[in-house]
Amino acid sequence: MLWDVVALIWLLLAWVGYSFFAKFQGRRQQCLAKVLHRYRQQWATRILLRENRIGDASITANLERNVTFFASTSILVVAGLVTAFTATEHAILVLSDLPWVSAPSRKAWELKIMVLLVIFVYAFFTFTWSLRQYNFASVLLGSAPLPSESDVSDQERSNYGLRLAKVLSLAANRFNYGLRAFYFGLATLAWFLNPWFYMLATILVVIILYQREFHSTVLKAMVITPLKAKVSVSPEH
Repeated sequence: MLWDVVALIWLLLAWVGYSFFAKFQGRRQQCLAKVLHRYRQQWATRILLRENRIGDASITANLERNVTFFASTSILVVAGLVTAFTATEHAILVLSDLPWVSAPSRKAWELKIMVLLVIFVYAFFTFTWSLRQYNFASVLLGSAPLPSESDVSDQERSNYGLRLAKVLSLAANRFNYGLRAFYFGLATLAWFLNPWFYMLATILVVIILYQREFHSTVLKAMVITPLKAKVSVSPEH
């Protein structure tokens, strides 16, 4: 039980620590969040120059559908975990027969299920808040001034575009936090095998998140480069 507590503390330190690190490091170097925010600012600026915004509304709706999928999945996972409480004894017997597995006590099993419940409930609330913010962005998009409106100043248009880009980025950031919860939730499955596997899986998740957010091939492809620069695209590994 002691190593289970240590593993849980390790998860909290890794998750919270990486979140603070990513926010701090994102101000110092290129990252997906920063680059995508710039593209959203460009998108919002171009929206204000278009009379027909059906395509922009379709893009926003597609982003909302992605978030809805993960929010629905979170609820299904929570329902499955609640059901797992009723099969505690059988699950412990199954795990005790597996090699390299530390057979958990009933309290340890329930603790692990509760931790997973907290993670995926957090993910659900995070995804639904992201979804609401995309809804707010849709309202801003619908109320954006048209190019033919002469009573709207250039400064007002610029401020409107910045607000729209900001709301879109806030929604995307919440979606990113929800995805992190999924990553750490999947790593928590290793806890049922062994606390050491769990801590190793947590480290692996942090490495994957860092590589994808700060050093991925797609980030390099999206960084704004001079028009004459040659951009090569290679498969992501």
